[in-house]
Formats: sequence, C-alpha cells, structure tokens
Amino acid sequence: MESIDYSQIPLVLCIPFVGVLLSIAIGPLINETWWEKHMLKVIIAWSIAFIIPFAILYGAGVMGQTVLECIFNDYLTFIVLLFGLYCVAGNISVDGDLAGSPRVNIILLVIGTALASFIGTTGASMLMVRPVIKMNAWRQKKAHIMVFFIFLVSNIGGCLTPIGDPPMLMGFSRGVPFTWSLKLFPLMALNVILLLVIFYFVDTRAYRTDVASGLQPDISKAGSLFEIKGIHNIIFIIMIVIAVVLSGVLQHVSAFLNEDGDLKGIHIFGEVTFAYSSLIEVAIILLAAFLSFKTTARKVRKANHFTWGAIKEVAVLFIGIFITMQPALMILKAKGAELGISNAIEFFWVTGALSSFLDNTPTYLVFFTTSGAMGFAHGVSTMAGVIPFSILVAISAGAVFMGANTYIGNAPNFMVKAISDENGIRMPSFFGYLWWSVRYLVPVFLIDTLIFYIQSKVV
Repeated sequence: MESIDYSQIPLVLCIPFVGVLLSIAIGPLINETWWEKHMLKVIIAWSIAFIIPFAILYGAGVMGQTVLECIFNDYLTFIVLLFGLYCVAGNISVDGDLAGSPRVNIILLVIGTALASFIGTTGASMLMVRPVIKMNAWRQKKAHIMVFFIFLVSNIGGCLTPIGDPPMLMGFSRGVPFTWSLKLFPLMALNVILLLVIFYFVDTRAYRTDVASGLQPDISKAGSLFEIKGIHNIIFIIMIVIAVVLSGVLQHVSAFLNEDGDLKGIHIFGEVTFAYSSLIEVAIILLAAFLSFKTTARKVRKANHFTWGAIKEVAVLFIGIFITMQPALMILKAKGAELGISNAIEFFWVTGALSSFLDNTPTYLVFFTTSGAMGFAHGVSTMAGVIPFSILVAISAGAVFMGANTYIGNAPNFMVKAISDENGIRMPSFFGYLWWSVRYLVPVFLIDTLIFYIQSKVV
C-alpha cells in the first residue's frame, strides 16, 4: 500500500462513501420497509462501486490489501466491541417505580455521562439506554430524550479518560499522559450543564403535554423503587474495558513488536497483519459475551426486549461505511497538513466537522500528527512532537464532542437509535437528527469557541 500516492487519489472515488451516507439518510424516508429488506444489497452495491474502480486504478493486490486492512484492523475490533457490550448490557435489567420525568431523566443522563469516561461511551450507552427507555415507556413524546442521550452519554461524556472514547485512547497510546484528559473537565462540564438546562426545558414542555393528554406511568407492578437484575454482568463490562486498554498497552510491549517496530500478528494478505494485541482483545470480549449469556437467565433478556436486530443493522451499515470511506481518509492523511490550520479554533472545528461524518479516530490521528509536526516549543510532549495544550484540547474535544452531530459520527449513536426504534420510539431521520444538532449542539460549540479558543491564535 506504500505504492499509492495518497495525494493523487481522485475525489471521484469518494462518491460511493457519499452514496452510503445518502442511502442511510434517504432510504428509510422513501420506503422504510423496502430499506430494511434491501439494506444489505444497497451497502454491497456501494462497496463494489468503490472496490472495482479502485482495483482498476491501483491493481487488485493493492485493493485487496486496502479492504482487508480496513476489515481486520478497523472494522473487526470495532464491531466485536459493539457486539460484546450489546450482549452484556442486554443481560442487565433495571426495573422499579421510577417514572420518566424531567428530573428523573436528568439524573439518568448525568449518571450515563459520568459512566462514559470510565466504561466508554459505548459501554455507558448500552448499559443506560434500556433503563431510560423503560422509565419513559409511558410517555408519547420521548424521542428528544434519546437525542440528548446520544449528545451526552454517547459522546461528550467520554472525554475525561483514554477509556472513554477511541480518539482519547489513541492519544494515550502515542504519548499523551493518562491523566491529561482530566484537564478537559471544565470544557465538558460547561457542555453538560448547558445541554442539561436546554433538555430540562424541552423535556418539561413535552412532559406537561403528555400529562395533559391523560398519560400517566403504570407503577402498580413495580414493587420497589429500583431493582437491578443481572448486576453481575458489570464484571463482564469491566472485563471488556480491560481488554480494550490492554490492547493499546500491548502495542508498546517489545514482545509484540518485530525488529522493524511493527506489530506482530497473523499474516492475512500482502502487508496486512491481524495483530496479536487485537486478537487478544477480540478473544477477551467474545469470552465476556459468552460468559454473560451463560450466567444470565433468559427472562432478564426478555424483560429488556432483547433482540439481535439493532446489532445486525449496525454491522451491515458500518462495514459499508468503513470500506467506502477509505479514499476520504487517504486524502485527508495526505493533505491534512495542507489545510493551513494553525490555531485552536481551526483545529476544533475542522477536526469536529470531519469527525461528524468520518470515523473520529483516524480523523483525530491526522490532526494530532499534523499539530505535532508544526514545530511548537511548548506544550504536551508526544510521539508526534510537542503539541500546545489548547490545540490538543481542541483536537480532542472536536473529535469526541462533534461525533454527536450525526448518527454515524460515533458508533453508539446509531446503536441507541436502533434500540430506540426497536422499542417503539420514533427517532428523527438522519436529516431530522442533524437539525437537532444544528439547533442545540452547534450553539453550545460556538460558546465553547468563545470561552476556550477565541483568544488562542496559535497556542
């Protein structure tokens, strides 16, 4: 793959990626039944629309390596992590007579947001999504609750530790101190407070409308304020978190590196290798999912309305996204330094805008590497070079926070949408969700810019 000059890749190869995004956005709007039935065929068609022209331009061997590298070293670990957390969290059932109200929902959002930095945004989302849905099952107007859930739990809450979100883990694996991300707390706190205030007013209005229409929660069979079944599965969530962190740590252990400093692993094809560190991560996650199912009664999953539909949908859509977005990532890697970005404001918005539609981890790495190569003398010392504090904050916040801008900006976003849809919540369409982001997230990010970046021209 070294034979490819990324800077010369034609933009036309990005059309299939745009096609996938438009299909996800428009398909369900035109005919939801048809889309659900033929979604896999559409994704395969767009993937082929990338693979064939790419093979013609660069050869079948290079194409094969590109696709296999994407599948084994990006998609496989990604989907196995989602699968593991989906399985384990589905075996934890929360019941009780807590009814969804603005105050209760704020408490749930705060808990989920706090958990995100310690068990990851995916872990927190999968753990909290069903309790939130259950407690608001009596309400008619509730899609907004899940939208703000995605904003806070699935994205913004994951910035405080390397465990919270993949971009932060990538920074840690490249020399950013483990505790450095705690410095993002003031920025995160501001965003959380602003969004919770907005949510309170939005939810209060919806809550009053529901109550005025005669709706009320049925708590006659609850029996207790709060009851958790399958709580032992927390052990398996911790097991999965450890697997993710361990994989990052092992990448720097000499026993897992060859004489050239590359990761040892199972040879797949050409230059593609499935690293042993990733293999260990996958094995531990699958073991955790298996043990979770073997040690949890089926009635717990039944109480959660557990099905395989959501994870199947995510698996199908994201394999198409991962494959077809390769040209866009290649171009970004080649020309990221040519964008003329030099200050924190620009790093924040460009990293964030691209992370909204591309995978936020490679986007983070592109601008992390770009900023490290700019020759700054003061800041955080990393493997990429010295990065000024404000710029590293901007890149980190842009990648993590703005993943909330679209359903595909971060993996948990679409998982939450799919689970909500399965449970009868009519979630906004792709563009409908984007409109929620424009109305509520973008103004908050503008406030971030004014308070944290506006005085930072270079550092």
